Amino acid sequence: MTTEAADRRGNELRFLDPAILARIGSLELKARTVVEGFLSGLHRSPFKGFSVEFAEYRQYLPGDDLSTIDWKVYARSDRYYVKKFEEETNVDCHLLLDISASMGYGSRGVTKLRYGSMLAASLAYLMNRQRDRVALTTFDEAIVTMLPPSARSSHLRSMLVTLDRIVLGRRTNVSKPLHLVADAIGKRGIVMLISDLLDEPAAVIEGLRHFRFRGSDVIVFHLVDPAERTFPFQRAARFRDVELGDELMAVPSIVRQQYLDALQRAIDGYRRELGSVGVDYQLLDTSTPLEFALMAYLSTRVKRR
Repeated sequence: MTTEAADRRGNELRFLDPAILARIGSLELKARTVVEGFLSGLHRSPFKGFSVEFAEYRQYLPGDDLSTIDWKVYARSDRYYVKKFEEETNVDCHLLLDISASMGYGSRGVTKLRYGSMLAASLAYLMNRQRDRVALTTFDEAIVTMLPPSARSSHLRSMLVTLDRIVLGRRTNVSKPLHLVADAIGKRGIVMLISDLLDEPAAVIEGLRHFRFRGSDVIVFHLVDPAERTFPFQRAARFRDVELGDELMAVPSIVRQQYLDALQRAIDGYRRELGSVGVDYQLLDTSTPLEFALMAYLSTRVKRR
């Protein structure tokens, strides 16, 4: 990569920084900035095979009709691709966003809920570009809003307005809404859960198994705040559970390692147990550029082929 290209790539990626995105006006503008910057950089990167064109083309397989090969794509990529029929490419994508009270935490100005909303908006915008049907469910201990799947531009705007107007909910109960949505989904697709997963792991995993049992691909975006990952606190302080109201006095230097070990065990447990049932698990620090989540989605789309 040339120095000029690297600089251009760097300028694109800085707009994907969550802290910078949070200062941009509307959620629609945030989503468009993320997706268009991501795709622009992607087309110049080694990951050209992940191009948004994969919704219209797939790689040639022995036995395919030679007349379906797109020679223009071959000239650009030196690979054989065939055009796919509309029913082969489009998929129902279900976005499930946790809006419980714990998602309101943010040590660097971007709360987990705000980051999750930007992520959901960006994914919805990208899916709409793909002509996929997108659905949105927000939940705390119950389902709060539920928008059915659609590929219409007006539906995308309704979804962005819903995400922009989200209000923090109450206590977490991830598994109950998961089971309700799994029962309501009429056809297989891609399910994306965006949550801090601060709930009983066994119950969360069982809820996600339900989607796999119904034949859907599942991606879990596990959101954590930088302070939750590093526990940088120095002075003795009172820590409060924002959902239950319980308080605990603690000296950070004494409890830090115990806390970090418990957090790592939880992360390792989710990664191991979800991986064993075919669920893609993505840990996202809320300071992480959103392009990593978009790449995870595109990878899942490619695997579905």
